[in-house]
This record gives sequence, C-alpha cells and structure tokens, in this order.
Amino acid sequence: MTILDETYTLSNGVEIPKLGLGTWFIDDDKAAEAVRAAVKTGYRNIDTAQAYGNERGVGEGVRSAGVPRDELFVSTKLAAEIKDHGRAVDAIDGSLETLGVEYIDLMLIHSPQPWNDFRGGDYAEGNREAWRALEEAHRAGKVRSIGVSNFTERDLENVLQGATVVPHVNQLLVHAGNTPSELLSYCEGKQILVEAYSPIAHGAILRNAEVQAMAERYGVSVPQLCIRYTLQLGTVSLPKTANPEHMRSNAEVDFEISGDDMEALRGLRDVDYGEHGAFPVYSGK
Repeated sequence: MTILDETYTLSNGVEIPKLGLGTWFIDDDKAAEAVRAAVKTGYRNIDTAQAYGNERGVGEGVRSAGVPRDELFVSTKLAAEIKDHGRAVDAIDGSLETLGVEYIDLMLIHSPQPWNDFRGGDYAEGNREAWRALEEAHRAGKVRSIGVSNFTERDLENVLQGATVVPHVNQLLVHAGNTPSELLSYCEGKQILVEAYSPIAHGAILRNAEVQAMAERYGVSVPQLCIRYTLQLGTVSLPKTANPEHMRSNAEVDFEISGDDMEALRGLRDVDYGEHGAFPVYSGK
C-alpha cells in the first residue's frame, strides 16, 4: 500500500485520497493526457477549477482513464468572481456539463474575493449566496461534498452564519516556508479538512539550502520532502504536474519526517515565488 491508496474521511463520510493531482497551468488540450497518465500511475484525486480553463480536458481524461468513475475523486471550483446565487447555480451546472460528468466529488468557492480585488472589499453577502447554491447542489446530489478555498477564519465564520452545511474542505496555500498554523488549527476544530495547494511552493523552495540539506539526510528529493511535510500536517497534498515522471516521484513519499524536523519546517519562512509572485495568492496580501 502506498500513499496513493490512503484516504481521509470528510465530515460527511465521503473518502478523499490524501494525494492528488493539481492541474493549474495545464492547458485544456494537454489536460486529458495528464489525467490519464496520473490515473495510470495510481492517482485517484484530480483537482481543477473553472478559472483554470481546462475542465473540458480534465473531464475527457476522467472519462477515458479506464477506471470506473466512482473510483475517481474529481474536484472543481466556482470562479472567484461569482458572488450571487443565480450565477453560482448556473456555473455549477456549467461545470458538470463541461466536465461531462454526472456528479462532482468536491466543489469549492475558489476565493472569498474576486481575483482583481483579492483580500479587498466586502463580499460577505455574495459568499453566503454562492454557498447557498453549493448547498442546494449538494442536497440535489450534483456535488458529493462542498467547500471553500483561500478562506481565512473570518471568511469561514461569515459563511457559517447562515450555513446548513459546514464546509467539508478549505483548500489553502500550505508549504514548507508558509504554514498558516492558526488557520490549520481552526479548520481542524471545525472538522474542515485542509487541502494544500502548491505544496512545493511553485518550485521556489527547491533553492532553499536548509530544505535541500534536510532532504539529503532522508535520501529524498526536495519535492518529496515538501509533499511529505504537507501530508504529515494532516492535509491533502495537491502537487501540480503534467510530467508522468514527476507524478511517479511525487507519490514516492513513504517515509516519516521526525518531530524535530517537522517543527523546523513549520517554523520556516520562505515565500519567494519568483515570477509567480504576481498572482494574488502569492502576493503576500
């Protein structure tokens, strides 16, 4: 049994594989091939979003991967700009149609603010409206579990005000060098599973000498150490790659990081994202 066979159980009893494939920056015409390669390697958790522009390709990959649909866990995200009930309802149906699937395993609100105003204005009411649409889709069986992404404690408290379902998931930027420990603890207290996107810090962490030295001590690569770190934090890890060789090596994480080394990684501050620093989630807001 490898990490690809291991799952967490969400608060509603739905099982989610601990390691998934992130598909940000994978073009729509390359996405199906990437998904098929990942499934062939043993991945069963595939993460996309309306904003990635590759739901069509991801859906094609899911349908043509050669394993039963119910063995795959497919996530997508409501575009961050959608902050009203009617558009959210239409967009959920739109994702089902674009993916070409009968149901989605997990659907998230991509961000508490539109990207062009990330960590900006007040979208409290809009988020509650979008959440209501997700709850309806969940009740209707269109979506097996629902959640949010990039939500702070304050954002979560806002959604919880009128919610009938506590978010099952909060997908966050979590990696060695950026560990939001208080938010992780808050989510754990609410039984909200955290998914870690960019667990390899968009590659920025590869140049960190301290992390390089630690990886050498364990006889693993820096990406393997970083993925293992997020798993030991109790999060789902979602490394993004279209490279089958990287998919394989990213799943070779059956080793244990010691308590002392976990603390060292938890205390690390390294958030130089290079060219990707222009993206809102990496801009330090």
